Amino acid sequence: MWRSLAARPGGKLLFSAAMCLRVPYFRTVLPHVRDLRPGRCEVSAPNWWGVHNHLKTFHAIAACNLAEIAMGMLAEATVPPTHRWLPKGMSVEYVAKAETGLTAVAELAEIPEFGDEGAEVGVPVVIRDKAGKPVVTATITIWVTRKPGHR
Repeated sequence: MWRSLAARPGGKLLFSAAMCLRVPYFRTVLPHVRDLRPGRCEVSAPNWWGVHNHLKTFHAIAACNLAEIAMGMLAEATVPPTHRWLPKGMSVEYVAKAETGLTAVAELAEIPEFGDEGAEVGVPVVIRDKAGKPVVTATITIWVTRKPGHR
């Protein structure tokens, strides 16, 4: 779907809306997928009252949601159709106050081989503010296995 929509006017926004229909909880951060390819996903979210905490800054858990979107889209673009993935864990560091809209980039240094054995894959995600300053860093571990009946 990304390949057919991304190059068209409004296509990235349409893709982002379709993603939110498939995973409704993602709507809470109003995500906009900006880049998606095997091994990389970039997604942004505006700073709006729906993601604010009591300090009127981007809530830490809303930022985690943005990280999970970036990781999930990267996994969808990277893991072959013969395999499936499940999130297994997440470690997060809140490194600065998030006072603007944010952009999350999930990126693998190299794409692993996906074979018959299950594999843990750590997906690093860096979330930056509008000035490019990191505000959240995360590693989301996914468990990748071959789908039953796909040899």
